[in-house]
Amino acid sequence: MAKLHFLITAGGTREYIDPVRFITNASSGKMGFALANAALKTGHKVTLISTIKNPEFKSVNVESAEQMFKAVKKYFTKCDCLIMAAAVSDYTPAKKSKIKIKKSTSNLTIKLKPTTDILKWAGKNKKNQIVVGFALEDRNLRKNAEKKLQSKNLDMIIANEPSAIGSEKSTVQIKRKNSDWRILPKADKSFLAKRIINLLCQDLL
Repeated sequence: MAKLHFLITAGGTREYIDPVRFITNASSGKMGFALANAALKTGHKVTLISTIKNPEFKSVNVESAEQMFKAVKKYFTKCDCLIMAAAVSDYTPAKKSKIKIKKSTSNLTIKLKPTTDILKWAGKNKKNQIVVGFALEDRNLRKNAEKKLQSKNLDMIIANEPSAIGSEKSTVQIKRKNSDWRILPKADKSFLAKRIINLLCQDLL
C-alpha cells in the first residue's frame, strides 16, 4: 500500500485578550489525536498540528488561530490530505492588551475581528490534495454542514453535535462531494477515526 501524508489539526485555539486571559472553546483534541493514531497505525505519515500537547505524538505545537494558519500553510503543499479536526476560533481580539487588564466596577467591552478561514484557504489553494472539514452544529446539522462543504470547496465534511465535545464516543455524519450522507453510529472516537481514514484512503489510493 502506498504511503500517504496526512496533515491533521487538533484542539481548540486560544485568542489572548491580555497576557493571561484568552478566548477559547471546549475542544479536547480527542478526535484529532484519534485520526492521527489511525493514520500512523495503517503505515501513513502524519504531520500533527495541535494546541494540546500529547506525549504520544510528535506534533507542531501552536496556540492561536493565526499560528495554526501559518503552520497549515507551511505543510499543506507536502500533504496528500488535510483533516481540519481542530476547533479554530472564528474571532480574535482586535487589540491585545500588553498588560493584565485590572478588574473594575465598569463594564468591559472587547472588540473582536474575524480570524483567517483556514479551511476556505485550503479549499481555494489545493492542487491534488483532499481537504476535509468538521462541522459542529447545534441545529440544521446537515443543511449547515453541506453549506460549509460547498462554500469552502471541501472534498468531505464530517458533521457532529455539541454532545461530541470532550466525550469518548460520538456519532458522526459524513458527506463527500456529489455523494449521499453516510452515518457512522455512536462509537469510540478511535473506531470512527479508523473508518474515516479508510474512507479517505479509498479516495486517495
